[in-house]
Amino acid sequence: MNQRHVTEQKLNEAIDIVVDGYRAFPLPEAWGLGKTASADGTQWDLYPQNFMSEYQIRYGDWGGLGYYLVADDYIALFSRFSTCGSWEGHDILDFVTETDESLHPEIVHTDTQGQSAAILGLAHLLGIQLMPRIRHWKDLRLYRASFEDRYEHIDALLTKEMDWKLIAAFWPDMLRVAVSIADGRVTPSTVLRRLATYTRKNKLSFAFCELGCAVRTIFLLRFLTDIDLRHRIRGATNKSERSTNSLSGGFCRRGRDRGEPS
Repeated sequence: MNQRHVTEQKLNEAIDIVVDGYRAFPLPEAWGLGKTASADGTQWDLYPQNFMSEYQIRYGDWGGLGYYLVADDYIALFSRFSTCGSWEGHDILDFVTETDESLHPEIVHTDTQGQSAAILGLAHLLGIQLMPRIRHWKDLRLYRASFEDRYEHIDALLTKEMDWKLIAAFWPDMLRVAVSIADGRVTPSTVLRRLATYTRKNKLSFAFCELGCAVRTIFLLRFLTDIDLRHRIRGATNKSERSTNSLSGGFCRRGRDRGEPS
């Protein structure tokens, strides 16, 4: 029965139905409305003689990395399993192509791994507000729209000018990438890994990064001036960190056939 009638697509559709039914109950609303989600990774112990196993200095042991996106109502929307040395943030937007649109969160929180300029630029084109908890944010550059612009209180913070010509030149190409992702033809992680691999040769990568720098500048200025926003981001990321500990030993909503524990 399993081999004849159960496919990955049917299983994912069934899970979507279960999640929709679960959210119809009043209990999940006590935790959240499902409009925001946060992502975090946790280590899984693996035998050293394994293709996915790496020795991670941070954890001091051999293993792999389970990466989870958890909604504010404690539903795990999406998971990935990869090596400990991989860049977690590349997978954070894959829920766009792998979950029902009704389950998509409007705001996604993550740790420092999700704050790269390319990820922020692609998330902006996909209509997702990415609000990461950034470590050492003071080392990041803030951009001004033009060197002719001057600001009374924050002028010293803005140290670089935006390259709007680069963004305008590659804007049609960036929109084509976003449309391809929305249509399910390619996953965001595939796009981000290719952009990271060919950064020095691919001007499209520079355009995504330039757009991401503009988005990150606006976000950091909000982050600095809004104490409630800082509290919400910290609370959301703490929620995902607590959830990943329980998910590592139990059920996760979206575990594709990539070697994830179930």
